[in-house]
Amino acid sequence: MKTWRKLSLSLILFCVVGAAAAVEPININEADADTLQLLSGVGPATAAAIIEDREMNGPFDSVDGLTRVSGIGEVSLEQMRESIVVE
Repeated sequence: MKTWRKLSLSLILFCVVGAAAAVEPININEADADTLQLLSGVGPATAAAIIEDREMNGPFDSVDGLTRVSGIGEVSLEQMRESIVVE
């Protein structure tokens, strides 16, 4: 019985981790607030700040340009770098 539980748990974890790894990167030039909040460290206020900056200053030229948004520094950017793109 223990072996069956371990096997089941391993299979579930494999599926969850595999699904998380298959998530498409978020285009920060087009994403809405709900989508931006899927990023690590981005809550409602930061998502709104990203959108406001994008509307005021135009699209981001690079992922690194996200640091121009108040509340996003180098540490925050590194946490989300693999999850974002600029298109």
